[in-house]
Amino acid sequence: MRPGVLWLMAGLSLLFSGCALQQPESTEPPPLSEAAFTTRMLELQDSLSQQCDATTQHQQQQLTQQQALTADVREVGGLLRSLRSDIQELEARGEEPIIIREECDIPDTLETKTIVGRSEWVGLPSIGTYLKARVDSGANTSSLSASDITRFERDGEDWVRFKLALNDDDVVVESLRDEWIEAPVDRRVRIVQASGEESRPVISLLMTLGPIRENVQFTLNDRSHLDFPVLLGRRFLMDIAVIDVAQSYVHERPEFPGGESAEQAAEDEAVDQDDTEE
Repeated sequence: MRPGVLWLMAGLSLLFSGCALQQPESTEPPPLSEAAFTTRMLELQDSLSQQCDATTQHQQQQLTQQQALTADVREVGGLLRSLRSDIQELEARGEEPIIIREECDIPDTLETKTIVGRSEWVGLPSIGTYLKARVDSGANTSSLSASDITRFERDGEDWVRFKLALNDDDVVVESLRDEWIEAPVDRRVRIVQASGEESRPVISLLMTLGPIRENVQFTLNDRSHLDFPVLLGRRFLMDIAVIDVAQSYVHERPEFPGGESAEQAAEDEAVDQDDTEE
C-alpha cells in the first residue's frame, strides 16, 4: 500500500476518535426513587383536593345567593300582583287610589349653621388681635387689610411679610398695629380692575367668630380706605354660617392680651355707620 494512503487513513482515524471524545454528556435527570415519586403524587393530590373544595364552596355560595334573589323576586312579584288587583278593584268601583307619600326629615338649617350678622368681630389668634369684619356673600374670597407686603422665600417655599393696613378709627390690639406679620403663601389670585391687573397673595389664618373656629383663606390687599379691615366672603360662609342682614355683632368680641375687654365692645360698635361699602 502506498505511504500517502496510510497517512490519510491514520488522520481520519484520529479525527473520528476526537469527535467521539468531544460528545456532550447526557443531561437527562436521574430517575426518581419510589419514595420520592410517591411523595410528589401525594402533594399533587392534596393540591387538587384543596382546589376542588374551594370551587365547590364558591359554587355553593353562588347557589345560596341565587336562591335568596329568586325568593325576593317572587315576593316582589306577589306584592305587585296584589297591588294591581287592588287598583283594578278601585277602578271598577270608580274610585281613585289614594297615594300616601312618606315625608323625609329635613334638618332645620338654623340648627346646623351659625347665624352671623352683616358685621361681626373676628379674632386672629395667630396674630393676637380682634378686628371688625364685614360679612358679604357677594364676595368669593375673604380679604384682610395689609400693607408693606413683601415676598420672600423660606425653606424653599413662598412666604410674605406684611403689616395690618389700618386707619385711626380701626379697633385693634394697639401693640400690634405696626407689627410685622409673616405667613406662607397658599396661592395667588389675579385681580382685574379698571386701572389694570395685579396679583395678590392668599394666606391661611386661624380665625374665630363666636363658636366658629376655622382656618380661613385671606387675600392680602390694602383696605384702609374702607370701613372694615376684614371682609368675609362666601367661601367662609359655605356650609357653616347664615347671614341675618337685620342684625350686626351677634357674637361678642374675643379677648386678647393687651386688648380691651369684651364688655367695652359696645362703644366701638356704636360708632359704625350703615354698611354701604362695596
